[in-house]
Amino acid sequence: MQKYKYFFAFLFFLNSIIAQKDTVKLKEVIITSNRIEVNFSQKSRTITVLTAADIAVSSASNVSDLLQEVAGVDIRRRGINGMQSDLYIRGGNFNQTLILIDGIKMDDAQTGHHTMNAMIPLENIAQIEIIKGPAARVYGQNAFTGAINIVTKKVVKNNGTLQVGYGSFNTRRGAVSFERKIKSGSVFTSFNYQDSDGYRFNTDFENSTNFTKIAINRTTLTSFFTQRKFGANGFYASPEYKDQYEETQTSLVAISQKYKGENVTVKPRLYWRRNQDMYLFLRNNPSYYRNLHISNKIGAESNVLIQTKMGEIGAGVDFSNVFLASNNLGNHKRTVVTGFLEYKMHLLDEKLDITPGVAINYYSDFGTNAFPGIDVGYVVTENFKLYGNIGYTYRVPTFTDLYYVGPTTIGNPNLEPESALSEEIGANIYLNKLKVNIALFNRKSDNLIDWTKENEADKWQTKNFSSVSTRGIETEIDYAFKMLNFTQKVKIGYNFLDDKINDTNVQFTRYSLNSIKHQLSLNFRSQLLPRLTQSIVYKYVQRTQGESYNVVDAKITTVLAKKWRLSLTANNIFNAVYTETNLVPMPKGHVLIGLKYMAKY
Repeated sequence: MQKYKYFFAFLFFLNSIIAQKDTVKLKEVIITSNRIEVNFSQKSRTITVLTAADIAVSSASNVSDLLQEVAGVDIRRRGINGMQSDLYIRGGNFNQTLILIDGIKMDDAQTGHHTMNAMIPLENIAQIEIIKGPAARVYGQNAFTGAINIVTKKVVKNNGTLQVGYGSFNTRRGAVSFERKIKSGSVFTSFNYQDSDGYRFNTDFENSTNFTKIAINRTTLTSFFTQRKFGANGFYASPEYKDQYEETQTSLVAISQKYKGENVTVKPRLYWRRNQDMYLFLRNNPSYYRNLHISNKIGAESNVLIQTKMGEIGAGVDFSNVFLASNNLGNHKRTVVTGFLEYKMHLLDEKLDITPGVAINYYSDFGTNAFPGIDVGYVVTENFKLYGNIGYTYRVPTFTDLYYVGPTTIGNPNLEPESALSEEIGANIYLNKLKVNIALFNRKSDNLIDWTKENEADKWQTKNFSSVSTRGIETEIDYAFKMLNFTQKVKIGYNFLDDKINDTNVQFTRYSLNSIKHQLSLNFRSQLLPRLTQSIVYKYVQRTQGESYNVVDAKITTVLAKKWRLSLTANNIFNAVYTETNLVPMPKGHVLIGLKYMAKY
């Protein structure tokens, strides 16, 4: 504990100097869960919540861009508008993070490159919950370094919207949505479309998404379908391969129910996730090299919450069958059974909460493993809470890791699962106008899977190699104040990572050595006039391989009339030259003008 003494001293000092009269109250939000739900101010985990209000004023136009503003989250994009991007959290790779939609796990057994395919439009989202570190283990497989739960909106009034947009690179957008309360529930549906000529050769794209959510009594039907078609200039393998092309389709259908008694809540669910990926090495010559992969995941789960005098007991089981049909990977089937159990105890007049838990995973091709962990939180003062987490996490290889054969890459059917032990200590400070989170974390990952090779001329091949130690510090500060009778908000996020590969026996690795070393995000959202709001975001990144860059985005929104909104979004306004992955250059400054009409009835 000696090395943490300055950390704790800083926390107590910070708590004392901000104990003053508050003038702006930040709204409390509920962190949702398949089992135990808590108020944001009562959490004992490192969790960031982006609300619908945050999303509305953000300069981001899609989930990928929005998540880049969060400390500890590394979105590595290829191109614009989130057309192809990979999600990394705290130095983990894109296979080690989990996306959920309303608590439904959207992991893809083919490859983690499809994790971000399921991103629904921002207008359909009520809030986004980002959980980092060992506490993410409660979601099971793939939540190796963290998990992101996208909570879709609920209908609160009868409303309809129509949106159009036009911007750089001949980018066109259109969206229409309809929401209505009915006698026994509600209906919400939307359609979004966008296309673009692209910002350089072979980066054009076309994207469409349908989303529907129907709630009747205690039953909710959720469905969406998204299709992407895009030129993939240098996206995969070597950046010299400029003629690649890809089409993906991702869909979800889920039926959920909720039965609530006096002390017991039961939430059963059936779901079906499908993903289709068609890849061409040469866009204009499909016969040269073409991959077609179709994965289906059909599952059933049930979660139970039991309220007791001492605390809450959360339990759940998730059973799924995964099917893959592929001309490259072959046909495969995987059965997965995951059980969860956690017990949140409240002690010492509810100043102390302790949540031990365990996830047990069974894979038909990798056997059974158990992953215990514990979260502890202690309320020092009304506005100051300390917490700590420790837990084991686990990831099995994807079918691409195991079986892929390509011009420059080859899989390895003898791979073993990777695992990690993660620890974290942190503190939350809450005042009416200020929220501060700071956390120190450490993770030792063993048997890691990566694409490796011994010589530059060799093919990349997957391999379990040695271990990686990751440690760092992360902080987020939210501050709100009044000026000219309007609320202004400032958000600061910083993340430092120190990655070290221990005793590696390979010469080259593709993904494990280029995590973010320093990451700083400054976000100022303001309003100075009754009909005008603006936001500006500054992002600084320095990677372990030495590359660093600064990017500034901004957005202005004005109310033209009661039902009309006009916005101007500008990204990379100072024309920074940089790449995020695979040496794919990101576009210089570009803008998008949007017009939105809202009808109430």
